[in-house]
Amino acid sequence: MTKIAIFASGSGSNAENIIKYFANNETVSIELIVSNKEDAYVHQRAKNLGVESVTYSKNDFYNTDKVLECLLQKEVGFIVLAGFLLKIPENLLQAYPNKIINIHPALLPKFGGKGMYGDNVHKAVVEAGESESGITIHYVNENYDEGTVIFQAKCPVSVIDSYQDVAKKVHALEYTYFPLIIDKVLKS
Repeated sequence: MTKIAIFASGSGSNAENIIKYFANNETVSIELIVSNKEDAYVHQRAKNLGVESVTYSKNDFYNTDKVLECLLQKEVGFIVLAGFLLKIPENLLQAYPNKIINIHPALLPKFGGKGMYGDNVHKAVVEAGESESGITIHYVNENYDEGTVIFQAKCPVSVIDSYQDVAKKVHALEYTYFPLIIDKVLKS
């Protein structure tokens, strides 16, 4: 049994989608939601779906081993970032080599890095006049959005698309592919 922790900072729609995808899976368990924001809606989603959720401060992540100790106590073997906005600290990277993946709402290496998340990414794609956008699922390393790419999926961006239009197309790709790719990575 592979126990997964999902890290999320916001609404948690991807987290909910992943929890539902693995709900009846006999080899994968979504053990825990970890957030850095106490008021993040992901906690309500977790509660509604019967998954434990916890909050750790930025200080807990960067200056203590509290998060790592929690994950080890819960026997978490894999971490999924789904809208998590903090950089992953060194102690977690060392404890989970090639066992932390992230989804980014653009085709990396374009539109990645610090501050490039959510609508910031979609606005940048539209402002740059890009003809396509999409998702990138990648392993996490010590730098924002620079880990080895596992999977990308594309969607067209037309000249009349608003950033909200791009966001809808990208969210559809996230919901379709993220659980499938997590499943594939766990089986490889």
